[in-house]
Amino acid sequence: MIRVYAQNLRQALVRPRFLGSWWPPRAAVYLLANGVTGLLALLAVLPLFVVGVLLSVLVVGIPLLAGLALIGVPAAGLERWFLRLIDGRPLRHGHRVPPRPGLTSWLRTRYTEPSTWQELGFAALLMLVLWPVDLFAVTLGVTVPVALLATPVLFGTLGDAEQVNVLKAYVVTSWPQAFTASAAGLVALVVCAYGIGLLAAARGALSRAILSPPGGWLDQQVVELARSRVRLVDAFEAERGRIERDLHDGAQQRLVALTMMLGLARLDTPAGPLADQLSRAHDEAGLALVQLRELIRGIHPPLLTDFGLEAAVTDLATRSAVRIDVGFAVTQRFPRSVESAAFFVVSEALANLAKHAGADRGEITGGYSGGNLTIEVSDNGRGGADIGAGTGLIGLADRVSVVGGRLSLSSPVGGPTRLVVEIPCQALPDCE
Repeated sequence: MIRVYAQNLRQALVRPRFLGSWWPPRAAVYLLANGVTGLLALLAVLPLFVVGVLLSVLVVGIPLLAGLALIGVPAAGLERWFLRLIDGRPLRHGHRVPPRPGLTSWLRTRYTEPSTWQELGFAALLMLVLWPVDLFAVTLGVTVPVALLATPVLFGTLGDAEQVNVLKAYVVTSWPQAFTASAAGLVALVVCAYGIGLLAAARGALSRAILSPPGGWLDQQVVELARSRVRLVDAFEAERGRIERDLHDGAQQRLVALTMMLGLARLDTPAGPLADQLSRAHDEAGLALVQLRELIRGIHPPLLTDFGLEAAVTDLATRSAVRIDVGFAVTQRFPRSVESAAFFVVSEALANLAKHAGADRGEITGGYSGGNLTIEVSDNGRGGADIGAGTGLIGLADRVSVVGGRLSLSSPVGGPTRLVVEIPCQALPDCE
């Protein structure tokens, strides 16, 4: 049998075994921890705040008040840690990593980000409002059931006094009254357990709402998905480079050696059937070598790796079946994923131009300026290109979007066709 356990307090509250689980004690500990934290923070901050206000007229207190503005950072850190008692989802902070090491950079970053002021608001709410509610709820939720349940014990122990004041509100003078109070204690235990659970769940939801990074949980997930997609692309490009190197340094070199051996064997063999077979084998090996080189160029062109995007694009134009004029001048190098995306966009665009455009001339222009890499491929063909007509343009748009770029197409019937790619990126510093 498979058992499904609640992952947070809100889920546990609706389950029938809530009272017999660890969730009520965890909820009580959560409220108690927050109450004690808020009280201690108030006792520490209030005197410092008063001193800072009094000394602010002498300017001496201003740094003290500025330092107190960061009280929310540790308070929020503790709250995120306490939330693990009642919530299975971690609450991430929204702080940025300082651009440089050192206290000055850290302070500048903290004072200029929204999360710091969100956390300060939470700390103020905790110190001024929440901690009394938390401590009162825990005190009431624990003492009332315990006092009622212990009534028979107290009555039997203090029987000489002939009465017991339960919670200073209910006078017990007989055993029936004592057992009635004890039964009421069982009811109070159930009510207080659920009451503490509900309050702790509400407190956790309030803390999560206040301390969640700006933009909300959904935006965090979108950002994380975008980052993971970029990481996958980088890993894919690295794997393509590895395969290209393995083919270039391994299989291609062996095929070159085989071609040379077959050529030497053909030269040393007298004319006859064997020489003819060696000649055909030598020709086939040469064709296989050509195909392997084309395969390597298609996986990850060595020219792109060694000499950059401008040389690789010029090579594509040179090998095109249609005359292509090149006005693309880029001396910078870019991240591998950006160069690869740009190269394959040009490669696919030229293939479409040769197969479908009916053009006798094309042009590649563009460059790098203002943090944007721009490439434009145009032709004088018949036009009418449709992004949904199976020409691979959707795949190109997806490839460009992965690196944060944009692809636009203009192809009216009768031409001309213009395909423009814009990729925001930073040139590698050692190649600028």
